[in-house]
Amino acid sequence: MSQNHASTRLVPVERLAAIDSLIAEGAVFEGNFHTTRDQGIKIDGHLKGNVSFDTGGTLHVGPRGVIENTRLEADHVFIEGKVIGSVVARKALEITGTATLLGDASYDELIDVHPRARVRGKIEFRGDIDAAAPPDET
Repeated sequence: MSQNHASTRLVPVERLAAIDSLIAEGAVFEGNFHTTRDQGIKIDGHLKGNVSFDTGGTLHVGPRGVIENTRLEADHVFIEGKVIGSVVARKALEITGTATLLGDASYDELIDVHPRARVRGKIEFRGDIDAAAPPDET
C-alpha cells in the first residue's frame, strides 16, 4: 500500500510502511478492530470504535483521520489526526504537530509530543518509574 508518512521521530518508519489495512479518507466505519496478530492499520477516514492488538501492532491516524469514542491499544501509535478517547502505547507513542488528542494516554517505553500538538487529558508512564532511564542517544 502506498503511503505518505509525516516526519516520524520515534515510531519506526518500517512499522508505518508495513501497514496493510486502511480506513480510507471519506469512509466512515462503526465497529471495533481487534487482532491477535502483529499487524497495522491506518485511519484516514472516520472510525467510531476501538482498535486493539493483543500483541504488537501499529496504529497510524492520518492527518485527516478521526477516531472517536474509543480505546486504542498497540505497540506503536502514531497520531497525526484527531483522537477522542484513550490511548495505550506499549512501545512508542508519537503525537505530531497536526494531532489533537482529547483523552488520556499511557505508554510503557517511549513518548514524543511534537510542537503544536494539542492534548487535553493526562499522559501517564505505565512502566517502572524507579528503573534507570535509558541512555540518551543524542
